Amino acid sequence: MTTDQSYYYWLEQFVHAITRLPEIDLKQVFSALTELCKLFRVCKGVTCFYDNEQKEAEKDGEVFVCYDSGEAGAPVLVKRLVTAANTVVTVTAYQTKEAAPFTDQERERVELILQMILTFMSQDRLKKIIKRMTCYDSDGFRNLQYLFREFDRLAKAGLLSGMAAIHFNLKHFSLINHQFGRPGGSAVMRAYVRRMEQALGENGSVYRLGGDNFVALCRQASMPQLLDCLRGESIAVDCPEPKEVTVSAVAGIFIVPQGFQYRTPGDIMNPITTAYQVAKANRGEDIIYYSEQFDLEKEKVIRIKHAFQNALAAGDLLTYYQPKVQVDSGEIIGAEALCRWRQGGRIVMPMEFIPVLEQGIEICELDFYMLDRVCQDLKRWLERKLRVVPVSVNFSRRHMIDPGLFEHIVEVIDRNGIPHALIDIELTETTTDVEFTALKRLVSQLHQAGISTSVDDFGVGYSSLNLIKEIPWNVLKLDRTLLPSQANRGRGSQMFRHVVALAHEIDMLCVAEGVETPDQLATLRENGCHIAQGFYYDKALPIEAFEQRLKQPYYRK
Repeated sequence: MTTDQSYYYWLEQFVHAITRLPEIDLKQVFSALTELCKLFRVCKGVTCFYDNEQKEAEKDGEVFVCYDSGEAGAPVLVKRLVTAANTVVTVTAYQTKEAAPFTDQERERVELILQMILTFMSQDRLKKIIKRMTCYDSDGFRNLQYLFREFDRLAKAGLLSGMAAIHFNLKHFSLINHQFGRPGGSAVMRAYVRRMEQALGENGSVYRLGGDNFVALCRQASMPQLLDCLRGESIAVDCPEPKEVTVSAVAGIFIVPQGFQYRTPGDIMNPITTAYQVAKANRGEDIIYYSEQFDLEKEKVIRIKHAFQNALAAGDLLTYYQPKVQVDSGEIIGAEALCRWRQGGRIVMPMEFIPVLEQGIEICELDFYMLDRVCQDLKRWLERKLRVVPVSVNFSRRHMIDPGLFEHIVEVIDRNGIPHALIDIELTETTTDVEFTALKRLVSQLHQAGISTSVDDFGVGYSSLNLIKEIPWNVLKLDRTLLPSQANRGRGSQMFRHVVALAHEIDMLCVAEGVETPDQLATLRENGCHIAQGFYYDKALPIEAFEQRLKQPYYRK
C-alpha cells in the first residue's frame, strides 16, 4: 500500500470510529491514530482538557496520550480550541530529533488530523460536562435525575424486583456543620457517602436528594453492609487537628416485591419517603421497613388534616383549662390551655390529632387559634370583673422557622387588650442549632416584652442544661417522668431535688406536671417544688367548669 493509500485508509478508519453511534469505538480510534502517527513519524500525540483558561495557565487539567512510541521528542504542531462553554482543548504532535521534518503536504494532513482530534475531544468532553451538570449536583453527588434514570434503566431491564431502595437522612448533621464548619461538614458527608458506596460495591449506588438527604439503591445481598453504615460509621476529620466523628442516619427502606409494576419514579419514592417519615417520627427505631399499613395511616392523616380545617371554621376546637396549683396553700395560681376537638357527639383527645398536625404547619395554625381563644376568654373574664390567673399556651417548635414569630404573638395579645403578664408561652426543646438560636431569640424578645415563657416537658428526650443556661426562661415545667417512683425512689429523689434546686438558683419557677397521688404531692413539698399540675387536683376542664373553679380557687391541701 502506498503512503497515500495508507493515509486515506487509516483516516477513513479514524472517521468511522469517532462517528460511530451510539457508542464511540475507542479501540478503533486509538488503533487508527497509532498507524497515522507512525505514518507521519510522530512519536507521541497528547490531548489536554482544561475547565477554563485559568486552569490552562496553571496546567491544571486532564491529559490523554493518544499515542506514545516511548522515544523522546519535542512538540512540532499544536492545535488549541476554546469551546462555547469556555473549556480549553489542546492537541500536540511530537517528533524525535532524528525524524525527517514534515513536507508541506504532510503538515497539512497532520494538521487536519489534529483538528479532527480537537473537534472529537471537545465534543466528547462537552457531553461529559453536560452529563455531569444534569446528573450530578454541585458537590459531585449523583442527583435525583440520575436516580430516576437508574429506575427507568432497571425497570426496562427487568431488574427492579428484589432491589432495596432506601431514603436516609444524616442524623444531627447541623451539629457536625456547627462543630467543624461547612467545609469540614462537607468533607465528612463525602467521606460517609464514599464509605457507603465502598460497602455496596458494584451492587448499589447513592444519590443525593438535597442537603443531608440521600437515596441508596442496592441489591439485597448488600443490605447487611448498608445497615452497618446507616447505624453508624466513624469518620476521620482534619480541621485543624485529626478527630473522629460518628455519622449515622434515619432511614426508610422499601424492598421492591416480585412482579412489581413500575410506571413512574413515584412508585418507589413514595414508599421510601413514607417509611422514612415513620422512622423520623419514631423515637425508638431509626430504620423502618415500608409496610402497606403506612399508606392507610397516610390516608388517615389526610382525613384529619382536611377535617381540621373544617373544625377551625366551625369553631369545633374547644379550649379546656387545667389548673396549676400552689402546693402549700392549694390555691389555683395559673392554668394551661389544652385543645379538645368536638366531633359529632364526642370529644376527641389531643393524642388522636396533635401528632398528625405536628407533621405540618397545621400545628402552627392551631397554636395561634388557641392563643386567640385564650385571649378572648381572658378579656371576657376581665370585663366581667372575674378573678383571672395567668394562662399558658403551647407553641410547637415548628414555629421556629417564622422570623416574625414574636411580632405575631404580641399582635394577638395586644389586639385583644390582654396584659402581657397574663400570658405564658410554653415551648418544647429543640433538636438543631438553628432552632436553638431562633428559640433563644424568641424567649429573649418575649422576656423583654413582659411575656412569661416556660420550658415544657423538661426531662423528656434530649433536654440539656444548655437549654436553661443560655435562655432566660421564667418557668421550668418538669415532666412526670422526673417524679420519683417506687422503682427509682433513691436516685430519682436526688435527681428531682437537684433539678428543683438548680431552677431556684437561676430564678425559675418549677411546675411539676402529672401529679396524681398524695405521695407525689409530698415529694414536691419535701423538695421545694411549689406548683403542681395534674389529676390529683383536676383534669383539663371545659371553660364553664373552670370558671366555677376560679370562683372557688382553693383545693384541699
